[in-house]
Amino acid sequence: MDISLQNIEYRYQANTPFERLAIKDVSINIPTGTYMALIGHTGSGKSTVLQHLNALLVPTEGTVVIGNHEVKAKQKNKNLKQIRQKVGIVFQFPEHQLFEETVEKDIIFGPMNFGVSEAEAKERARFALQQVGLSQEILEKSPFDLSGGQMRRVAIAGVLAMEPDCLVLDEPTAGLDPRGRKEIMDMFYSLHKERNLTTILVTHSMEDAAQYADQIIIMQQGQVVKQGTPIEIFSSVTELVDMGLDVPEVVRFQRSLEEKLGITLGATYLSIEELSSAVAQLLRGAHV
Repeated sequence: MDISLQNIEYRYQANTPFERLAIKDVSINIPTGTYMALIGHTGSGKSTVLQHLNALLVPTEGTVVIGNHEVKAKQKNKNLKQIRQKVGIVFQFPEHQLFEETVEKDIIFGPMNFGVSEAEAKERARFALQQVGLSQEILEKSPFDLSGGQMRRVAIAGVLAMEPDCLVLDEPTAGLDPRGRKEIMDMFYSLHKERNLTTILVTHSMEDAAQYADQIIIMQQGQVVKQGTPIEIFSSVTELVDMGLDVPEVVRFQRSLEEKLGITLGATYLSIEELSSAVAQLLRGAHV
């Protein structure tokens, strides 16, 4: 599902003494099947953009196009429920949104709220649990009797049971250890590929942005300041540092290695395997 933000502006508490401009003149095109990462400092406008992607916020200026639906500023917008069914958002700590007495009831709540029959919702719940790597044996358990990691996966299953065409991930690995973070991110990437989802990741992790995204957008002070592939974005180390942003650890290591050895590899590498291969090839050539 294509998503397009066209000259979006949003002001919190507009027309009050507390009015605050959050984002201004933001234009982003996200074609179907894209995996896009949105990075920037806290307060840069990432979360405000995120909430426009399924009409949780309606722009004060501009137009948001989500599939066949348009959400326009200063107009009465209809069919927002249909948009929210097609765009699933996984917020930070989604397990905090669990509330039903059983795992099954929690997962089927969303689909049934959108008119899906109970029988179909239960079938979706079983399939969603499988997709997040959990056994159907927990369907009748209380979600609050599960481990923290299992609770998070149940909450994600509730989003997947809606069968969205677009998945928006807002710091989905917050609070997880490195192993848990990799497992969750690999799971989302598999879902992205298997379902041909349009995926938008809001993250502070440069490693995740580099490893999983096709396109990266940098936001600063409520505006888009740069967009490109991971290679294009992370090749500009000085520019990122000037913005106060980090770069993936492998890129820092490459720059340090080039400086110590007095060499230039001629390309930026985003995995240690690619970097090792490039260095080995260079050294073999030096000894010929």
